[in-house]
Parts: sequence; structure tokens; C-alpha cells
Amino acid sequence: MAIKLSSIDQFEQVLNENKYLFVLKHSETCPISANAYDQFNKFLYERDMDGYYLIVQQERKLSDYIAEKTNVKHESPQAFYFVNGEMKWNASHSDINVSSLAQAEE
Repeated sequence: MAIKLSSIDQFEQVLNENKYLFVLKHSETCPISANAYDQFNKFLYERDMDGYYLIVQQERKLSDYIAEKTNVKHESPQAFYFVNGEMKWNASHSDINVSSLAQAEE
């Protein structure tokens, strides 16, 4: 299930509490982002796992914080995979799909 992130503190908490973590930056106004969001949810459903997302229009500070923390230029949609608090993988736009998310885990 995709769980909405709404603060930097919440992001840091889930980052510290989860060994493996997927996060999606989602834009409410972009059709490519809508597709990425659907793929993200399908991936989570198929694995019966939780992931996290933020809506960039509502959470600009959090979006900027993630860009700074990962040293990855902001894009949306944009997906990240963290292991033990460190970013191991990221993708953006049409590169976010069930297959690419699954490959990130390998």
C-alpha cells in the first residue's frame, strides 16, 4: 500500500524504521506521473508491501529535502529505493514501472 508522506520528520522516521524503502515523488498534474503512480501501486500490491509517496505540489519542502539528501536533481515523477537509509536506486518519468522497481531490489 502507498502511504502518503507529509513532512520531513515523517520521511526521516520511515527511513530510519525501514531497512528497505521505496519512495515516489508524484505530481498531481502530470499524466506521466499518473502512470508512474499506478505502476508504483501495482508493484507494492504484487509484493504485499508498503511504500511511500509525496505530492510535490503539496510538499515542496520535503521534495527539496529528498533532492538534497540524495544529491539527485528533482524531477517528477521520481522514484527512489533506499537500503539501510542510503539511496541505492532512482528513476524518473517513464522509467518508473513494475519491472524497473523490481530490478531495483536485486
